[in-house]
Amino acid sequence: MRDTDRSGRNVRHDRSVGAVLGSAAGDALGAPFEFGLPGVFRERFPDGVGELCGGGGWDPGEATDDTQMAVLVGESLLERGGLDLPDVFDRFRRWAAADPKDIGLQTEQVLLGQDPWDLAASMHFQINARAAGNGSLMRASTSAVHFAARGRTATMDAARRISALTHGDGAAWEGTAILHELVRVALLGEDPVTAVPATLAEVDPAHRERWAAALAPDWHPDDATEFNGAVWPCLGSAVWALRTTGSFEEALVAAVDLGGDTDTVAAVTGMLAGAVYGAAAIPGRRTATLHVPLPGCGERVLHADDLRRLAIALTNGPA
Repeated sequence: MRDTDRSGRNVRHDRSVGAVLGSAAGDALGAPFEFGLPGVFRERFPDGVGELCGGGGWDPGEATDDTQMAVLVGESLLERGGLDLPDVFDRFRRWAAADPKDIGLQTEQVLLGQDPWDLAASMHFQINARAAGNGSLMRASTSAVHFAARGRTATMDAARRISALTHGDGAAWEGTAILHELVRVALLGEDPVTAVPATLAEVDPAHRERWAAALAPDWHPDDATEFNGAVWPCLGSAVWALRTTGSFEEALVAAVDLGGDTDTVAAVTGMLAGAVYGAAAIPGRRTATLHVPLPGCGERVLHADDLRRLAIALTNGPA
């Protein structure tokens, strides 16, 4: 893929920023509708456009734990010069201890327990036997952008390792690995939907059949057997939204209108759609008030321009 288009825009940067910024925009758009019923978004916004309206404890444009954790991963990658899993875990733990507005129950239990970074998630899984939530999908934008240049095997391996910090179920590792790879394909200017079969071939055989069902061409969110807070319907819904729409905006709206875990489904959808369509396709109304508070990090608040710089730095970092 050429680095620049005819207008001189850096296409590689545009797609990388699209993935990071698109995920944050989806997160902020979906947050006020979390745990709502399907169709609530279009009831409020019949034109299908909608605003970063706030509600449910969220200010207009405020991103949730989805984007906060993605930023923590991205900043660790840059500051440590690569993947330092103990450092990522420590950042997660400081953030969780600072009482963020929202944090997944499973993630909270793992991070605020007493087990070390390399045992915490597996110990939690041994005790609870349930750890296939979508909490490692939601934060994947920054790592997916950073590791894309290393190729399929490296990006999928990095995704599994980062997922395993908080999720002990291999289904979550494989889902995050699939998402990493689909973002990598999109950053190359190729169609991630058509890359699903080749990606599934790289999935652990123990999890491949279930992932193949959730990502099948005829799968619909109504086919899900779990709430979309689980890893399979979350990623399946995001791929469905991308597959059945024709623009960043349409994909995001389709995701939010599904109801349920709207911030995370929209964050994952925005990550994929942003990588496909690029940052230039993200409407200004989706980023004008976007902001990312970072509890436990000196009360910093990042805005859209900060996320743009972060995405570019991750793209240009060591491959």
